[in-house]
Amino acid sequence: KALQGIPVALFFGFTHCPDICPTTLWNLSNYLNTLSQEGFALAGFFITVDPLRDTPEVLNGHLANFDGTITGITGPTDEIEKFLKNWRVYKKIVPLEDKDYTIDHTASVYLIDAKGILRETLKYQESHEESLLKLRRFLAANR
Repeated sequence: KALQGIPVALFFGFTHCPDICPTTLWNLSNYLNTLSQEGFALAGFFITVDPLRDTPEVLNGHLANFDGTITGITGPTDEIEKFLKNWRVYKKIVPLEDKDYTIDHTASVYLIDAKGILRETLKYQESHEESLLKLRRFLAANR
């Protein structure tokens, strides 16, 4: 219900991610800025797949490295797990040395329309031009 009323871009990831998450967040913040300059409104959300480490303070600090257009979402592990299941987000914890871990996860950005329906995805290695074209089409259909 919280996603209804405005079009949104959802990205699922974690702050300890070495490459996919920061790259995607950087690209998404650039897309949001470009689209805003063109008169489009799109809310961006980064939903953690690692609520044990990604506290609100950690998320806020991490997202401060970008331009502030993306809102971080975390919460109790059981609630995050339900959310991930409902959106069919793949998540697998991969153990590392010294009791550390990383997480394999869905790397696409979900584009959700104002009615809360998934309409499109941006794939991780999609070109900047293709992603912006998809975003413009998605937003034009949601005006």
